[in-house]
Amino acid sequence: MRALRRLHEAAVGLLLWRGGSSSLSRPAASEVLSQHLRQRGLPYWTSYCVKYSAVRNDQFGLSHFNWRVNGANYHILRTGCFPFIKYHCSRAAPQDLALQNAAFTALKVLNAGIPTLLYGIGSWFFVSVTETVHTSHGPVTIYFLNKEDEGAMY
Repeated sequence: MRALRRLHEAAVGLLLWRGGSSSLSRPAASEVLSQHLRQRGLPYWTSYCVKYSAVRNDQFGLSHFNWRVNGANYHILRTGCFPFIKYHCSRAAPQDLALQNAAFTALKVLNAGIPTLLYGIGSWFFVSVTETVHTSHGPVTIYFLNKEDEGAMY
């Protein structure tokens, strides 16, 4: 997994023309996730994209996992869909998601990421709403394919 992660980071770095720029100046994707959920008042669900170029991809290899924020647990579905990382978050009781995480990750590897790349390119054209998430490294813009109704359960 470590070799795959390094290969992925190198490819994304080349595609973003990052070269030697420090990733320390960008917040971790996990910080953006937690801050977004806090800013929204721990919603029942949310679904957003964040640009690879705006964050450090500290959740590489995680496709379906539990994430705790201020006592609330979320099931996170996450995928890289260049030029974005896509998150779908649903508040739910903690569960063992290891098997599902492995299955989703295997599917992404088996299909060489082509469907997720197409999803990312399509998202680029259909983003209709943005929001600013405040992090310890400054503001980060996140993108939505549609406006979410605050407080909606679905």
